[in-house]
Amino acid sequence: MLMRTDPFRDLDRLTQQLFGTPARPAVMPMDAWREGDEFFVELDLPGIDPDSLDLDIERNVVTVRASRPELAPERSMIAAERTRGVFSRQLFLGENLDTDAIRADYRDGVLRLVIPVAEKAKPRKIEISRHDELEAINA
Repeated sequence: MLMRTDPFRDLDRLTQQLFGTPARPAVMPMDAWREGDEFFVELDLPGIDPDSLDLDIERNVVTVRASRPELAPERSMIAAERTRGVFSRQLFLGENLDTDAIRADYRDGVLRLVIPVAEKAKPRKIEISRHDELEAINA
């Protein structure tokens, strides 16, 4: 088998692994949407051991950490495109979300976060007081 050598091939491959490409992001592709009074976030983490997942929140920043074990060095890999080792992603949440009530579920390689809207941020009616009686002004 003949192979054409390209001195920049390895550099290009490393750059794509670290920073990703539009077609293949480097870490944790994500979908996020709102349904009613809840926000949903789903992060793709296929092949991740649930025990290696770590979810932290500090103020309004959610940090998701995961790890995938390194490959055995004796393997002669033909392709190694999945991120290995420890990787993380941070989500910056708005002030209108209830960070004390976040729920998380990991199923079929997808980590789903459900974040409710805070009560103080929900639409509500304001009662208007009326003063129908006229008051006399003493002059």
